[in-house]
Amino acid sequence: MTDKTAKYAEVATNPPESIELKPKKSIDDDDAICLKPKMTLMNGITVIVGSIIGSGIFISPKGVLAHTGSPGMSLVVWILSGVFSMIGAYCYAELGCMIQKTGADYAYIMTAFGPFLAFMRLWIECLIVRPCSQTIVALTFSAYIMKPFFPTCDAPDVSARLLAAVCILVLTFVNCWNVKWATRVQDVFTVAKLFALFVIIITGFVQLGYGHTEYFTFENTETDISEIALSFYSGLFAYNGWNYLNFVIEELKEPVKNLPRAIYISITLVTVVYVLTNVAFYTTLSPGEVLGSEAVAVTFGNRMYGPVAFLVPIFVALSTFGTVNGILFTSARLFYAGALEGQMPEILTMIQIKRMTPAPAVLFMAFLSICYLASSDIFRLISYVGFATWLSIGLAVLCVPYLRWKCPEMERPIKVNLFFPIVYIIATIFITIVPMIAAPVETGIGVLFILSGIPVYFIFIKLRKPMWIQKILNSSTVAMQKFFMVVRPHTSHTS
Repeated sequence: MTDKTAKYAEVATNPPESIELKPKKSIDDDDAICLKPKMTLMNGITVIVGSIIGSGIFISPKGVLAHTGSPGMSLVVWILSGVFSMIGAYCYAELGCMIQKTGADYAYIMTAFGPFLAFMRLWIECLIVRPCSQTIVALTFSAYIMKPFFPTCDAPDVSARLLAAVCILVLTFVNCWNVKWATRVQDVFTVAKLFALFVIIITGFVQLGYGHTEYFTFENTETDISEIALSFYSGLFAYNGWNYLNFVIEELKEPVKNLPRAIYISITLVTVVYVLTNVAFYTTLSPGEVLGSEAVAVTFGNRMYGPVAFLVPIFVALSTFGTVNGILFTSARLFYAGALEGQMPEILTMIQIKRMTPAPAVLFMAFLSICYLASSDIFRLISYVGFATWLSIGLAVLCVPYLRWKCPEMERPIKVNLFFPIVYIIATIFITIVPMIAAPVETGIGVLFILSGIPVYFIFIKLRKPMWIQKILNSSTVAMQKFFMVVRPHTSHTS
């Protein structure tokens, strides 16, 4: 152990109470215990692309088609979902460059609307969106990785859940051990997933060259507007993750320059890839085959690639593995930011003294995700995620016009036209309110989850805790500090 590490270890293992470590002036800034800007533009692009492209493109085609009724309308929904995500990302570029704090929309809502709405956003993310999304992707990983062993039937449900848990735990170790390891995992698996999708796209172009366009019609298009709105839940779920780089902006080099570049490049690339992948699917598979398939890419591969079709589920598994890593990497920073504001347990503010990673936050995220493995109904989980996600992201985008009015003096390296946040907010209202008619049970449960955060806020955050409870919490925090060898970062976090 080096002298520097030994010094920090002694402080961490013998704290009189929960501490905030402030290194002496003799310690270089490079040695300070904090999250450091290590991510390049390429890392930023791979975080976004790797977080977006995961299970969505392989499971959502069925969900989109089921609610639109025709391949033609499905492609329209995929394009509009990409445009919708780009508008949201454009708004987030202004917010991210203006409020450069870990936590992204949580930090934006805290700045604009105060602690209560910020906590509600944090509650939605903690209770539903992040762990549920990670569980969906991990379950998809396990389903595809086992597909070569169960080619004619579904894999055992218990085995799928156990393998999903192993996936989450392995990546939890990586993210606790080293930030560079986590970003390298993201880089490698992003390349793997893009390669797999490009192979499918090229195959689609070959099929188009042979004139296979018989399924590209608008026949049987759904006329119920609420059903069309529900189709956006599946479509937008596939794009979920476009805002994840904002959550780690403190670790991005030259964020004012690299954040908008990474967003624009990533969203454009993903939209093109998604639309062309769906085009490829419909050059070969009929609407009935898509609706009847639990793994559209595998069905497509079995029809087109013959003896090497087994490679398709392997590449899909690689894709989803990278996405689990991206969700875990960014979600831990959200919990970390919430803890710095005093809205989550203090231990989640801590940084591992040797690895410089927010290990407690990573472990907390992994624990919540594994809890969601109690359910394996992917499409029901998507409904919960969709309602909660777009409601809370719409609130974050509302920060753009609100802060223009409330704080016009704030420096804005990027300033978007107000037309874009207004369009985004209107569209968000449409895709959150209208589905309540078509899926009242799922959205009702989502509303109850959200409302459950209100008593939690007033009991555990707003009200002053009795001294004996505070002593128990402090003792627990100190014990966990000693166990995980973690301390508070030396930089303060203010709203």
